[in-house]
Amino acid sequence: MPNKKDDVYGDHISEKFNDELTELKTQFLNMGGLVESQVEHAIQALVDNDGQLAEQTRLNDKIVDKMERDLDEEAILVIARRQPTARDLRLVISVIKMVADLERMGDEAKKIAKMAIKLSEEGQAPRGYIEIRHIGNHVMSMIHDALDAFARLDSEQALRIMKEDKQVDEEYQAAARALLTFMMEDTRNISRCMMVMWVLRALERIGDHACNIAEHVIFMAKGEDVRHSPMEETEKVVGR
Repeated sequence: MPNKKDDVYGDHISEKFNDELTELKTQFLNMGGLVESQVEHAIQALVDNDGQLAEQTRLNDKIVDKMERDLDEEAILVIARRQPTARDLRLVISVIKMVADLERMGDEAKKIAKMAIKLSEEGQAPRGYIEIRHIGNHVMSMIHDALDAFARLDSEQALRIMKEDKQVDEEYQAAARALLTFMMEDTRNISRCMMVMWVLRALERIGDHACNIAEHVIFMAKGEDVRHSPMEETEKVVGR
């Protein structure tokens, strides 16, 4: 559970303002849930060689794009109507930035879906699917935990996500090296193996965006921007 001191978003004199902030957070979580589902389905489509699921996942990206536009518009209206300050302004600005991360996650899911469609047509690659499933599960967990950290304004959970991102980077690098070695040893499947490589890269980027959301959660909870800060400094901020 988040610390009491992390729960900085309380009630306002204006009930309408409360409703607007609640709606903003709800819309963000709804968009996050859809993106989480998109990533899951894209991975499933590729691993199961399901071209139909991949195509549906690709088409659903338009819904994610519309939700991004709607959320941006709502956030701008809140700023214009309420002129929020301090903690409320941090919330609204952070939502605008986190929405961009969610949209980019959706774009990466669409890329994975496109690779799944191509591989369903050309035949599966001989290597890389175990790594995709493993890194995919790790990244899916990061997305889920990032959304949960936002919902509960849990800076400690956000910190854990940031630490997990380094693990995903290491897993991606190890998988990429193994796949590259395989392609050098057997050049007959380079095209399909490159598609798998692009999928692994897309998953690594999704992990980066989940980490970005975690950084914004810490900013909302603690009032300090920890982007580009050493992990030791971020740990100090969260521990305050």
